[in-house]
Amino acid sequence: MKSFWIALAMYSKLPAKRVEWDKKSLSWALCWFPAVGVAAGALLFGWLWLAGVLGLGAPLRAAVALLIPIAISGGIHVDGFCDTADALGSHQTREKKLEILKDSHTGAFAVFCCGVYLILFFAAWCQVETASLGTMGVLALTPVLSRSLSGIGAVTMPNARGSGLLATFTAPMDRQKAHGVLTAWMCLTGMAMVMLDPWAGGGAVAAAAISFIYYAVMSKRQFGGITGDLAGFFLQVCECSMILLAALAQRVEVLL
Repeated sequence: MKSFWIALAMYSKLPAKRVEWDKKSLSWALCWFPAVGVAAGALLFGWLWLAGVLGLGAPLRAAVALLIPIAISGGIHVDGFCDTADALGSHQTREKKLEILKDSHTGAFAVFCCGVYLILFFAAWCQVETASLGTMGVLALTPVLSRSLSGIGAVTMPNARGSGLLATFTAPMDRQKAHGVLTAWMCLTGMAMVMLDPWAGGGAVAAAAISFIYYAVMSKRQFGGITGDLAGFFLQVCECSMILLAALAQRVEVLL
């Protein structure tokens, strides 16, 4: 359970027991990353249910739903999104892009892309229907699936730097076993989403798969691998795309 507390302390702002970060515990910490998504999903489900009971309008429901996972993570993944946006917007060499990722300053591309991202994410949350418990379950599982895929990327893709915070978690782990655990998280979550609501769940799972393919190709071409910032970038893109495609799938279902 030390690995669980390490993951909770590292990837969330939730209260976590203080434990020693020894090599054995670090080797399993990333396998608990999706558990942070479970916590975010539980709060998200509770909020969607409460919003429905109180008859709250779409804007307020969407704003809080968007902010819950960000608040749980303390904004660390949004920070990675912004850093990556700056690096990609620079159109510099691979080495320069990696330097920009480490730069603590916020550039114009980060501000612009973050603003556009939040507007699109908010609009997607306004559009998606949350009338049924099954659909609410699908939406609540999106933080779990995004973190499962982010973990899989961390153990299967090369590290662009070979060092850094991401390497702290991936270097001591048994990658084959960690891959198996994270794949189980992914498969169980994806199947549950489709079973709860075939249209919305299927759309969300398809969006997650497309986002992961984009993440893998972009990271290799632009940076030669992944970093912690790129992992955060993927997680934010994945969660937004899942809500967006779930909303679109619902509209297709109505038309058919």
